[in-house]
Amino acid sequence: MGPLSIITCNDKMKSIIEKIKKMADSDSSILLIGETGVGKEVFAEFIHRIGNRTQNAFVRIGLSAMPSDLMASELFGHEQGSFTSASRLKKGLFEVADQGTIFLDDIDDVPLDIQSKLLRVLESREIMRVGGTKPIEVDIRLISSAKVDLKDMIRNNLFREDLYYRINVVPVEIPPLRERRDDIPLLVEHFLKMFYPDRHIDISPEALVALINYSWPGNVRELRNIVQRVSLFCGDKIELKDLPDELNHVSQIAEIVKACKLCFLNGKYNFNQIVHCVESNLIRNALKESNGNQSEAAKKLGLSLSTFRDKIKKYVKFVGC
Repeated sequence: MGPLSIITCNDKMKSIIEKIKKMADSDSSILLIGETGVGKEVFAEFIHRIGNRTQNAFVRIGLSAMPSDLMASELFGHEQGSFTSASRLKKGLFEVADQGTIFLDDIDDVPLDIQSKLLRVLESREIMRVGGTKPIEVDIRLISSAKVDLKDMIRNNLFREDLYYRINVVPVEIPPLRERRDDIPLLVEHFLKMFYPDRHIDISPEALVALINYSWPGNVRELRNIVQRVSLFCGDKIELKDLPDELNHVSQIAEIVKACKLCFLNGKYNFNQIVHCVESNLIRNALKESNGNQSEAAKKLGLSLSTFRDKIKKYVKFVGC
């Protein structure tokens, strides 16, 4: 299997990808940090596919969905007869991932007793099956993900500090979709082709602006689900009326589309320039509604103040519609 690609035109995302490429061949542990739905699993597999372990296993473990009483057996395996239902020997997922990459998704959901066992595995590079007496060497590249700040968990005695430093050799913070709205048109196009490769589905300017303007609490996963659902019923074109109610703020969208009408309709701009035009109009409108208060304007758009200021600098020389 060849390397995956990450769909983006966002400068911050491109910088993250370049950082990843520089250390893809190392065995340093990576901690992916980001909200639910930002695509941490995609990043983990991307790291594996471009690294020197790509011909070996990539094992994803969804820790949040794993019952805590089965976690040790699932991760490290068990010997036959080690407990009542252990009718045969079972290899753990760390053994399955030997020579490859193991991705511990939602490591913030791991109970403290399993954290201690994980720490021993990472320090010794050996696992011990439940009921076993002989250590088994494993050679793995570890990638973990967290959806909350692990330092807060450490302060509340919910996460081991020594484990944190083991898994956090290279931190990679993935921005939420609301901080990279310029990726939304590319992602919409990608999902439409993925779900309906034999159909050509367009999207109206009003619908596209609605998607760009939405705050996306569920991030890329939410966008993917909405595109899949809407495209089932939309015919050959996604219109504003096809979108869920929470995206359908007609007055604000109409104002922005009106401002961007030239770049949408007369072919004056290319794709990237259209996205820049929409974003710059969103920023101008937010500043206008906030009487020039950048903190308030950033909050209206669901952006951090630093991201909002970066975008102001980015568009200061851009002359839109």
